[in-house]
Amino acid sequence: MKYSELSKEDLLKEFKNQEHKLAEFKAENLKLDLSRGKPSEEQLKLSLGLLDAVNSKSNTKYDNINCLNYGGLDGLSQMKQIFADMLNTSADNIFAGGNSSLTIMFMVLNNLLINGTHGCKPWGEVKDRKFLCPVPGYDRHFQMTEHFGFKLIPVKMNSDGPDMDEIEELIKNDESVKGVWCVPKYQNPTGIIFSDEVVERFSKLKPKAKDFRIFWDNAYCLHNFNGNDKDIPDIISLCKENGNEDMVYEFCSTSKITFPGAGVAALATGKNNLQEFKTYIKYATIGPDKINQLRHINYFKDINGVRAQMKKHAAILKEKFNAVYDILNSELKDCGIADWTDVEGGYFISFNVTGCSAKELVGLCKDMGVVFTPAGATYPYGIDPTDSNIRLAPSFATKEDIKTSVSLLCAAAKYLSLKKLLNK
Repeated sequence: MKYSELSKEDLLKEFKNQEHKLAEFKAENLKLDLSRGKPSEEQLKLSLGLLDAVNSKSNTKYDNINCLNYGGLDGLSQMKQIFADMLNTSADNIFAGGNSSLTIMFMVLNNLLINGTHGCKPWGEVKDRKFLCPVPGYDRHFQMTEHFGFKLIPVKMNSDGPDMDEIEELIKNDESVKGVWCVPKYQNPTGIIFSDEVVERFSKLKPKAKDFRIFWDNAYCLHNFNGNDKDIPDIISLCKENGNEDMVYEFCSTSKITFPGAGVAALATGKNNLQEFKTYIKYATIGPDKINQLRHINYFKDINGVRAQMKKHAAILKEKFNAVYDILNSELKDCGIADWTDVEGGYFISFNVTGCSAKELVGLCKDMGVVFTPAGATYPYGIDPTDSNIRLAPSFATKEDIKTSVSLLCAAAKYLSLKKLLNK
């Protein structure tokens, strides 16, 4: 039943029903959290064998490097090959580092701000510097560039990726636009996969700023859970073909493949950018944790081992996402007060409430004992102009807790939407 078509009498009756449901939830004294996209305990246990992949009896020499000692600035060769296969690029483009891709992003940005790139003025000296942010998007990306003093410019997300007409228009005459954030596969939070056409258009960009850079965070490159995974084109090769070899930095990690706190992260980029980054990073480190890289190499062997691991993750995640969709479709599909993305992979669902305020909805759920990602978090500065978007993150919770949390979300959305209609 579409709420906007109900009589006042029926609206009031339904409002009382939802009010009663919320009272029942309140009585349960819930303490549940669906705010961040973390792997669950069940997923973490999939990789416990990794802890035994290197021990006191293991050969700790690799590539003629003693992994127990200093050296090997850009990582072990097989670790670089595994990342290259994950990203469909060449191992020559890979820097394999520590455990965090966010840290590598931070350091790339820091280098550009302090030293500039390819002879251009350091970004830190550029007045009113700007960064493009497809929305809804990843809050940590936005916070990082805000921290570094960029003005964040929202760009609309379409069903096949960012609005390329808008991006091309924003960069063609403004030299202060220095970069754009992208999560090209199972985008956070929409789950959208960039189309081949969108990837191609990124590779052909003609910005006014010679040092404009695409920050291509390919965090979910292997994270399909519906069995019909689609590869996207290699942005690095396409940029090279189109005369933009230095335009893109691509990032990846094993954080949601093995252990988020003890994985391996990588930067993939053209040879000039790679050399520039290594020249910068050598002042911060003599080399990454090679024992951890060796542990991953011994455990996975190659990309086939990684893919086999991801099938196990997929089975766990699919059940949880299906639990969310079952409740959303059952409770809200015909009400006309919300919509959501139907994702095939990644860690998030983008939920848009149209019948009430997202901030009010998240606040009510929190009062009832269930924490969701703050409304507005998926927009620069935490400001969602329509106050509608909420990122749902079902990975960490149990299936039962997901059912409870999403059922509460639906009841609260109905309650607030009905209250708004009745007040009219």
